Amino acid sequence: MSPSDASNSKVAEGGRDAIYKEYGFKDFNQAMGFMVRVGMEAEKMDHHPEWFNVYNRVEVLLSTHDAGEGGGVSERDVKMAKTMDEIADEILERR
Repeated sequence: MSPSDASNSKVAEGGRDAIYKEYGFKDFNQAMGFMVRVGMEAEKMDHHPEWFNVYNRVEVLLSTHDAGEGGGVSERDVKMAKTMDEIADEILERR
């Protein structure tokens, strides 16, 4: 399944207003490459994801802390999610 499939975005646990995504890669090297590339884009955008990595899997939570009371999803989160999907697609096409 492509990481940009709509089915890859889920509602965050605990009712948190956030975008939750999971990415699966061939191995740890691809997962870490994804995180490095996303990290560089996050710095440019000044918008940093919450994420968790185990071997070839990366879980991501995107939420804007100053979006409304208690934070929530903003246009910045949507833009970051699209950027992440594009990077993941590029990496997975190289398999």
